[in-house]
Amino acid sequence: QVQLVESGGGLVQAGGSLRLSCAGSRNIFNFATMGYYRQAPGKQRELVAIITSGGRTKYADSVKGRFTISRDNAKNTMYLQMNSLKPEDTAVYYCNLSFLYNDYWGQGTQVTVSS
Repeated sequence: QVQLVESGGGLVQAGGSLRLSCAGSRNIFNFATMGYYRQAPGKQRELVAIITSGGRTKYADSVKGRFTISRDNAKNTMYLQMNSLKPEDTAVYYCNLSFLYNDYWGQGTQVTVSS
């Protein structure tokens, strides 16, 4: 069983920054594609950014140039640096680990951006 523990959410004013962290419990972290998804009230969960085991990244158009995803395999930890936050970024953010056709999810962390 893979456990993912998220931290770093909170309340911030528009234009501010937050950094989310996602720590994994097993060494498969090094071989997995990791990502962040978010779900706003009344909306479907959507992809924010992903990073492969080799470090390739992909971002949703809405966050390109503002968010940066990274990983530290030695620490089994993934990060999402969020800058220039907007009220529309308000959502519960979930980290995801995808490995051998299995998906694992973190508990979610609330990000609220006030205008």
